[in-house]
Amino acid sequence: MASVAGPEIERLIQLLARLPGLGPRSARRAALHLIRKREELLGPLGEAMRVARERIVTCSICGNIDTSNPCSLCADARRDDATLVVVETVGDLWALERAQVLNARYHVLGGALSPLDGVGPDDLNIGALVSRVAAGGVREVILAVNATVDGQTTAHYITELLSPYEVKCTRLAHGVPVGGELDYLDEGTLAAALKSRTDL
Repeated sequence: MASVAGPEIERLIQLLARLPGLGPRSARRAALHLIRKREELLGPLGEAMRVARERIVTCSICGNIDTSNPCSLCADARRDDATLVVVETVGDLWALERAQVLNARYHVLGGALSPLDGVGPDDLNIGALVSRVAAGGVREVILAVNATVDGQTTAHYITELLSPYEVKCTRLAHGVPVGGELDYLDEGTLAAALKSRTDL
């Protein structure tokens, strides 16, 4: 597309176009909207991004991202320590929290096993998961991984690793479509899947 604005605005458009779901045309529309509403949107957005850049940290316990370590979920004493929900990404954790079905603890793996992509057990946060279970107190591990080949491979691998411990391993029910990703599902589907989870 031909440049129709100064380099600063073009840079804004190019940066917005890098966001998931935004192509060049959508990025232009978003940039125009931000510029038109610069007093109420652009300033506060810039400040929020500055704060996020300076203060966002990864939780040393579960792998969530927050502005504090431990994160607000790990610091919440009302959560059930006996139930641990294992997810692939922070986006999956946030999707499950939106469903408001469980008041459990979480563990973010940072992805799924994928030999074709060169992602092995050492590339994921699996060792910390085993350590959390080995420390005791966890009675159920819910493997809320994506219903993909890589997700299911990861679930079976973790189940094998946790087999020496006194812990029940469950997975999401088949309400999650095969090939689907948690972050794109609606809250009703996630709630139904969590309520009808099954043993592995």
